[in-house]
Amino acid sequence: MAIAVKLDDLLHDRRMTLTDLAERVGMTLANLSILKTGKARAIRFSTLEAICEALSCQPGDLLRFEAEEAERPAAKRSASR
Repeated sequence: MAIAVKLDDLLHDRRMTLTDLAERVGMTLANLSILKTGKARAIRFSTLEAICEALSCQPGDLLRFEAEEAERPAAKRSASR
């Protein structure tokens, strides 16, 4: 997936556990774990807002775009047409 979730890094920096965050944002530990491991396919803005508020961060601190190697040549071919 091209979007990487940096939740683990933010939790570590703030010396907070996933359980602490789950309690603060009102989410289940299982759903936060899915997000943390990068297995989530989507995130609601309200969830993103709650996480950012609890961690005192910006959405860009939590999410990062990482271009996948296999997609780059296809994108270049499309652009040159």
